[in-house]
Amino acid sequence: MAFEQLLSGKLLSEFRTIFAMVEIYCKAHHESGADGLCQDCQDCQDFTEYAHTRLDRCPYGQDKPTCNKCPVHCYKPHMKAKAREIMIYAGPRMLLPHPIMAIRHLLSERKDAPGKPPAECSNRHLRIKVNIKD
Repeated sequence: MAFEQLLSGKLLSEFRTIFAMVEIYCKAHHESGADGLCQDCQDCQDFTEYAHTRLDRCPYGQDKPTCNKCPVHCYKPHMKAKAREIMIYAGPRMLLPHPIMAIRHLLSERKDAPGKPPAECSNRHLRIKVNIKD
């Protein structure tokens, strides 16, 4: 996945989880291609790119809570509805193909959401700071 170049740590793990869920959803609802996402319909690919951007710009950075516990709603309403639809379908089906990923996600959902995020803590801000120093 070319997306993985910008994310690291917990954000990369979160992206891999949502990507796996999108693959499961897409295989059941669309004609999937070689990479697991549909070729004809651009919805799944657009959603994956959107989720990647939102993770990169998450104000919590590496301390990101799961989206349903997060006090900051960074998804647009139609993308939030799409994420909910994907997770409702794919969440229970994650246990067989990706058991460790599914259990990690369930455990992280049990943690309380942190308070107000610190300033300039997002992955994007940290990348920009590193590039400015170089």
